[in-house]
Amino acid sequence: MAENENVIEVRDVTKSFKVYLDKGSQLKERLLFRKRSRYEERRVLRGISFEVKKGEAIGLIGHNGCGKSTTLKLLTRIMYPDSGTIKMRGRVSSLIELGAGFHPDMSGRENIYTNAAIFGLNKKEIDSRIQSIIEFSELADFIDNPVRTYSSGMYMRLAFSVAINVDADILLIDEILAVGDANFQSKCFNKLREIKAQGTTIVIVSHSLGQIEQICDRSIWIHEGLIKAEGPPKEIDLEYLDYMSRKMQDSSRGTDGNTGAESSDEEQSRRWGSGEARIKSIRSFSADGTEQNVFRTGEDIKLTVEYNVKTPVPDAVMGFGVFDMNGIQCYGTNTRIDKLPEFTLGESGTAELILRNVQLIAGEYNIDLAIEKGEGIPVDYFRSAYKIQILSSYGDAGIARIDHTWDLQR
Repeated sequence: MAENENVIEVRDVTKSFKVYLDKGSQLKERLLFRKRSRYEERRVLRGISFEVKKGEAIGLIGHNGCGKSTTLKLLTRIMYPDSGTIKMRGRVSSLIELGAGFHPDMSGRENIYTNAAIFGLNKKEIDSRIQSIIEFSELADFIDNPVRTYSSGMYMRLAFSVAINVDADILLIDEILAVGDANFQSKCFNKLREIKAQGTTIVIVSHSLGQIEQICDRSIWIHEGLIKAEGPPKEIDLEYLDYMSRKMQDSSRGTDGNTGAESSDEEQSRRWGSGEARIKSIRSFSADGTEQNVFRTGEDIKLTVEYNVKTPVPDAVMGFGVFDMNGIQCYGTNTRIDKLPEFTLGESGTAELILRNVQLIAGEYNIDLAIEKGEGIPVDYFRSAYKIQILSSYGDAGIARIDHTWDLQR
């Protein structure tokens, strides 16, 4: 296959789904209430076209529901387009859904054989690769246990290890690199770079623009079922972020987990305390006052935290912690550690926190927020209260950037 030959060609592809408004679940309901079978046709893809060359890595970005995961499923032939054509040249390996193709009652070893066979390997080929697969997954001690006993991280290790060891020409990945510990994620990224250098074509769907910038040569921004822009990740990602920032400014804040709302059961499981005061909402802004939750390494970040006070909180302490997606704490402090004067939360209000010159590397980060009193008595501890994303033009690794200089003797 020539180096500049297209291995993926998508031409004017459309895809729609029927969304039933009130469909009965039983035959009796369907007969008596036939009108409940009404549905609406939702066009997810409205005619997209793009090409991917051999050895190229592209990232599909866009907000939830824009059609990027549907596009990836069409590439894997899990589903087929309503119109248009998709041409794929070579063996395709995919990581679309965690543990897809695994049988829960079969052992890890047995699932390796089954999964690799789905990707087109015969038994002899699998025999020659199985040791490499097990070693990469780091699951040798558990490989003969049923996979239903595996954690989600173990599932991911096994699925990724199989997918990268089938000598695929094309590797398709959907958000799966968010699972696993920091060391294994780093190992996966290094392996992706290695197989990309060997000529494997990679297509990644991810909300983590940091991942896209680290791996991909090109970003394709899908918006409302159409390709809005494509080009170098650092350029397209900024266009996308600018659009999302403007959208955030134009719409009122919702009541999802990223605003500190107090409604969902899932959220309640992430917060505890006496309840004398409660964090009501959280917003983030850039240095120029633009509301956004995606920032560049080295930028200032301003958080505004609105809180309600039910009963005055004497000797109050406010604190925050920043954690990466593996739960590793990157930083944390509070008003007492920072030696701020003692204060009382007497009535509802707003607190501002400015994080200056944030030297986190590219990735997603959770922010914990806390109101305490006295010697660490929790009033409202809100774990993973808010999420920010950091983009970086650097290629370094770790958690945070350390200022450094080189002096190379010549």
